[in-house]
Amino acid sequence: MRTVLSATDVVVSRDGKNILGPLAWTVNEGERWVILGPNGAGKSTLLLLCATAIHPTGGVMQILGEELGRVDVFELRTRLGLTTPALVAEIPHDEVVMDVVLTAAYAITGRWQEEYDLWDESRAIALLTTLGVRDLGERLFGTLSEGEKKRVLIARALMADPELLLLDEPAAGLDLGGREDLLRRLENLAIDPLSPATIIVTHHIEEIPVGTTHALLLSHAQAVSCGPIHSVITSENLSLAYGLPIVVSQESGRFFARAR
Repeated sequence: MRTVLSATDVVVSRDGKNILGPLAWTVNEGERWVILGPNGAGKSTLLLLCATAIHPTGGVMQILGEELGRVDVFELRTRLGLTTPALVAEIPHDEVVMDVVLTAAYAITGRWQEEYDLWDESRAIALLTTLGVRDLGERLFGTLSEGEKKRVLIARALMADPELLLLDEPAAGLDLGGREDLLRRLENLAIDPLSPATIIVTHHIEEIPVGTTHALLLSHAQAVSCGPIHSVITSENLSLAYGLPIVVSQESGRFFARAR
């Protein structure tokens, strides 16, 4: 099985304090991961590492067989699919939705003079269809609802056929209907054997799509538990990570949590 991502004794420090690590972690092809933990646990820092936006202070971080610090990250980023809340602000409000997806093929935001062939256009339409927003193709991005923007950006993240898909809180801020619709579509991606290895960051276990195979639970910059999802998301582990008694339950493949 091919290793997609490997962290060996990875540390990220700021002002002499570790904000992540030491961390050992491996993601293999075909795996669907979720990263969980309280605020300040290191989730965002770890995602920035995965997205090649920062480098580790210590240890070795390998992504798609390349070691950070010894690779052209601009070339490596073309092999990654990424959605973050910050990306919304980078998309021109007057950009046509179809172009928001198409421009991912060149890893740019804002269409200019680049050209796309029928294959590019067909793939963009297929991805918009998969995410349930095909009818929005001619709309302006700035006119979309929060949920519609998130689905368009996931379609964009998949446009370049990435080897690793990174989703930062994809369901955050959505109403109940929008969240459930998006989770259903992420479930379809998770169970598709042709989908890339996926890492989702979320604050809420209720937002973990069915089909997620592994979990990494962080607290105070270190891993509390890491491995197959059912061994990680337990009442004992979440109580330890969040510092209060938590009861975890499951229904139809979904996780739920409440304070005891």
